Amino acid sequence: MDLGAGLIAIAAALSISVATIAPAIGQGNAASKALEGIARQPEAAGEIRTTMILALAFMEALTIYGLLIAFMLLGKF
Repeated sequence: MDLGAGLIAIAAALSISVATIAPAIGQGNAASKALEGIARQPEAAGEIRTTMILALAFMEALTIYGLLIAFMLLGKF
């Protein structure tokens, strides 16, 4: 394994780690705030839940993009 392949492997590891950590923090914050909103206004629980699930899906898409980039990088060697 030469230096180029090692750098590609490091880039793939960094892309998946950053793409996993950042949305995980965002999902934790979103769920926390949604639960606070439901606790304050239980009658709005359905609307808050729907919006939260949609936001979580968009955040999860970022993780999938990071995984895709890692696979594309690993496919180079």
